[in-house]
Amino acid sequence: MRILFILLFIFSLSHANDATIEVIKKVESLPTLAVEDSSVSYDDTFRLKFFKALVADLNVISLFNVDRHHRQTHFNDSAVMVDNKDMDYVLRYKMFEDDDGALNIDLKLIHKENIALNKKYRISRKNVFMFVSHTIAYDINEFMGAPSVEWMKRRVIFSRVVAPQKTEVVISDYTLAYQHTVVKGGFNIFPKWANNAQNAFYYTSLDEKKPTLKYVDIKTGKSKAIISSDGMMICSDVSRNGKKLLLTMAPKGQPDVYLYDVDTFKTQQLTTYGGIDVNAQFMDSETIVFISGRLGYPNVFSKKIGSNSVEQMVYYGKSNSACSTHGEYIVYKARESSNAFSTNTFNLHLISTKTDFIRRLTATGVNEFPRFSIDGDAILFIKNYKAQSSIGIIRLNHNKNYLFPLKYGKLQAMDW
Repeated sequence: MRILFILLFIFSLSHANDATIEVIKKVESLPTLAVEDSSVSYDDTFRLKFFKALVADLNVISLFNVDRHHRQTHFNDSAVMVDNKDMDYVLRYKMFEDDDGALNIDLKLIHKENIALNKKYRISRKNVFMFVSHTIAYDINEFMGAPSVEWMKRRVIFSRVVAPQKTEVVISDYTLAYQHTVVKGGFNIFPKWANNAQNAFYYTSLDEKKPTLKYVDIKTGKSKAIISSDGMMICSDVSRNGKKLLLTMAPKGQPDVYLYDVDTFKTQQLTTYGGIDVNAQFMDSETIVFISGRLGYPNVFSKKIGSNSVEQMVYYGKSNSACSTHGEYIVYKARESSNAFSTNTFNLHLISTKTDFIRRLTATGVNEFPRFSIDGDAILFIKNYKAQSSIGIIRLNHNKNYLFPLKYGKLQAMDW
């Protein structure tokens, strides 16, 4: 029962540039953009699938008011379609299959009847078309001079519950359009990328005699056990250079935060509180934040590695059970309701360590496992609402949220 309680604890776990202050951009202030499809070689079903993926990506970069109508024309037509003549920008593309069976895309961005951008793309398999769509949106974002959205091209790794005590670990794009199951069978949870290159990952296996942290090399497919512990074993964060892991272990029944050195295989206990300390994240190379029950309810604390003193970081919310950090910012999950007879609401909030502002990022459902992008531009999270499990993305500087539902199963944890 104690271990079940701890697992539930974790599961429920100058102001102009201050991301805690909402940035509101009215739709009518954004330039308009229409998309014209000039594809050949592919059937209407695939054409429409790619069109919808591209429109979704163009919406996520949050630079345009994107027209959602699917219109087809010839790629070499000198003028845009009549329906699009009043648009600020028109993006026209042609998909075609070459002699090797590869997917090719010719693209041009038209602005005021002039071609502003010309690009060509090629990918060997059409079933990974969504990554081309992400790259197109990334390139247009770069062309427009907006802050980088490099995170659009990164992969997400998540675990989903498919049956009682059964999960799958899946690698996907951020929209869940592409999914590749890499671990199936058994009860495997809390996947975590092992490095920024995303060529390996960790996960916790609960099918061994003891909870065991495993490492998987994606290129070779080989898996190896890293470390085991009685009671609990979770990797909650990996340092930027991939050399240090923050682990939650309970070798004596009491969950605490440990630092694991990948090269020396040595562990260092970082917390010794006589309660629950879990889910630590690196704030920098010398400081961690973590979730602790030392106030009688879960909340966010920080401490210097090697120091015994801790500092309370969050003063809003009575059940703050998950967090992520980027620079001075912390995003955390807080319970917004307390109802014994229905599902409670858990929202995400953003704070800065340099101000007293609190910004609520979500409004309904159970929102959890927030993860900052590497550049801090976006937050990825899990949303469960009305029996639907989704990946959500928050564009902080655009004050916009987007949801991408999971087709089956329930999201347990994820990383990107």
